Amino acid sequence: MYLNKMSYQAHRGILLSLARESIQHGVVHGTPMELDPQQIPDELAEHRASFVTLEIEDKLRGCIGSLEASRSLAEDVVNNAFAAALKDPRFTPLQESEIDMLDVYISILSPAEPIDFSTEQDLLDQIRPEIDGLILEAAGRRGTFLPSVWQSLPEKKNFLANLKIKAGLPQDYWSDDIKVLRYTTESIR
Repeated sequence: MYLNKMSYQAHRGILLSLARESIQHGVVHGTPMELDPQQIPDELAEHRASFVTLEIEDKLRGCIGSLEASRSLAEDVVNNAFAAALKDPRFTPLQESEIDMLDVYISILSPAEPIDFSTEQDLLDQIRPEIDGLILEAAGRRGTFLPSVWQSLPEKKNFLANLKIKAGLPQDYWSDDIKVLRYTTESIR
C-alpha cells in the first residue's frame, strides 16, 4: 500500500512547478493550463490520484483532489491546483496578489483499500493514526480525510466522528452499510 517515495520525490520540483504554473494560469485566464504530454516524465504520466492543498500563513486557502486515478499524475496535479485555487466552494477565488504568499502541498494517494470490520470499535482498532487517510461511505454520502488531518485530530474516535460530519452524517452515526477504505499518501511540499 505504501508508495515508492523515491520515484515522486525525484520529480518534486516538477510537480510543485506544475501546480504553481496552473494556479498562475488559472488566476489570469480562468482555466487550468494545458499540458504537453511529450514534456512529462514517464513517472508523472502514470495514472495516479492526488490532492493539492493551499495555505497562506498556515491557514487553509483551498484543497481539492481526486480519490481515484483517472488521468496522469501531472494532469491531476495541474487540474487540482487550479480547482483548489479557484473552485473550492469554501473560499473565494484566489487573487493574483495572494499567489506569492501560497504554500503548496501535494498529496499523492495510494490506491484505496477496504477495511474489513464488524463494529465501530473494530474499525477504530484497525485505523493507523498519521498513516491512514480514510474514505467513509454510508447512506449515499461520502467524505475523506487525508492523513495530514491527524495533525489536528490525533485521537481515532474524534477523527472518525469528524469524518462522519464531513460526509454529512451525525458524528454518532453507525449502520451496517458503512464502508471505510484506507489509503496512504506521499507528501510533496
